[in-house]
Amino acid sequence: QVQLVESGGGLVQAGGSLRLSCAGSGSIAKINVMGWYRQAPGKQRELVATITSLGSTNYADSVKGRFTISRDNAKNTVYLQMNSLNTEDTAVYYCKLRNLGYEYWGQGTQVTVSS
Repeated sequence: QVQLVESGGGLVQAGGSLRLSCAGSGSIAKINVMGWYRQAPGKQRELVATITSLGSTNYADSVKGRFTISRDNAKNTVYLQMNSLNTEDTAVYYCKLRNLGYEYWGQGTQVTVSS
């Protein structure tokens, strides 16, 4: 059984920074993809960024140059460094793991950016 636990959300002023973490546990293969998605009120869940176990990354256009995804394979942990936050980044952020053909989601962590 695979579990994902997120941390690091909170309230920050526009222009500020936050760092999210997501730690995976259980039967996780060495080759996998981890990522961050977000869902704002009244909107669909959307991709923020993904990273493969080999370090290949992909970002949504809206966060390029501001957010950085990274991972520690030894700890099965993925991070999201978010800089220059603006109010449009306010959302619940979810961690996702694609592992051996299955997808797993974390419980979500709230990020609120105030103007």
